[in-house]
Amino acid sequence: MTASALLAVALAACSTGDPEAAASEGVAGGNGGTPANEGVAGGGGGGRSPAPTDQDVQELRVRVLERLPHDAEAFTQGLELRGDVLYEGTGLEGSSSVRRGPVGGAPTVRRELPAPLFGEGLTLVGPRLWQLTWQNGIAIERDADTLEELRRVRYEGEGWGLCLDRTDGGTGGRLVMSDGSSRLTFRDPETFEPTGHVDVTRAGAPVDQLNELECTPDGSVYANVYQTDTLVRIDPDTGAVAAGIDAAGLLEPAELGAGARELNGIAAVPGGDEFLLTGKYWPRMFRVEFVAR
Repeated sequence: MTASALLAVALAACSTGDPEAAASEGVAGGNGGTPANEGVAGGGGGGRSPAPTDQDVQELRVRVLERLPHDAEAFTQGLELRGDVLYEGTGLEGSSSVRRGPVGGAPTVRRELPAPLFGEGLTLVGPRLWQLTWQNGIAIERDADTLEELRRVRYEGEGWGLCLDRTDGGTGGRLVMSDGSSRLTFRDPETFEPTGHVDVTRAGAPVDQLNELECTPDGSVYANVYQTDTLVRIDPDTGAVAAGIDAAGLLEPAELGAGARELNGIAAVPGGDEFLLTGKYWPRMFRVEFVAR
């Protein structure tokens, strides 16, 4: 399927509104180095799945369906697809941004974050977008169309990944936020106030360094695990890992040698079980499905 065909399918199916150097992050921690503590809608079926136990963990791998261009200068921190429009947040102090545009194409709208803000994950909430910052303790609310800043809200701790879980009770759902630890924090999508948390485990052991997140309509939360080629699918009600996903080998050795860094960026393709995956400084984005190993 071509990129244009993918976008047409996504648009028809979706009707809802939803460091550089080690000196920069590698020593200090957070989404680019060893964390001191360190976005997305669509995909999957409807309704929350039964809670998994640690014995139910599936072992999956990625099957590549399509290779797409990606900005090799983007230090990707958040990714989300709404219809045929891709939203991406990038990091690093002095070069952080938020963008929107066609999948595989140049952004049509782009906003920069002024230093010292270090951009992180993002997610859409109706006509608005929330964007995290790493250690600045600031969440930025934006207009989803223009990406203009509407307001800033303070929070405690670090910000890494963010997604909107629409399956949690009320119509507004809940935000799910990672901070590089094994904890996911739930927040009100309007006020950004914390409403609870869950600790993520696999076979009884904490799964830490949870990074970029993606919420899907079946109630799952997908998370990149920082500095690995692994993603996990989490039940956010229990914190249990339902599946581990091996995403190794997406890039060619020459592409890795050209400066590409770790996998970070997952966006569900609306209306099915496909996802977009990319990483920091990756020259490609991949449309994939997750299959048994």
